[in-house]
Amino acid sequence: MPHLKLRRSRVLATDPVHPGCALLSKRKSSMGKGLYQLPGGHLSFGETWEECTRREVLEEASLHLVNVRFAFVVNSNRFEEQYHDVDIIMQRVVDRKRSAKPQNFEPEHNEGWAWTRWDQLPPEEQLFFPRVHLREQGYQPFTGTGTFT
Repeated sequence: MPHLKLRRSRVLATDPVHPGCALLSKRKSSMGKGLYQLPGGHLSFGETWEECTRREVLEEASLHLVNVRFAFVVNSNRFEEQYHDVDIIMQRVVDRKRSAKPQNFEPEHNEGWAWTRWDQLPPEEQLFFPRVHLREQGYQPFTGTGTFT
């Protein structure tokens, strides 16, 4: 049986200029190609969740975050794709003093970043597996269910 490593930090980045919205992009990677995802990536050895969150969002979207905090955990299994991952969902606000508009700094991995209303996310068949499981597990970042406000 394959061994699972806890390895990813995903970020629900928010911005007061875009209330009720989260930052989303379409994946270009082979796993989940064309599906919408949140920014984030692998934890580096010895890195805290907060450090990983800040680094990944800066690397992927050129955004600085403030007051990064834990929000939720998603356990995603897709047996037909041999996919099993645990995503640590971190949430916080864009630091408008240091960055304002997301830029696509990894065009080989993402089609671009856009602010998308959480209550108007694409349908499940267009979401990367962990986002589907996030929705199934009842995560509501803008109502206080399963997170902070």
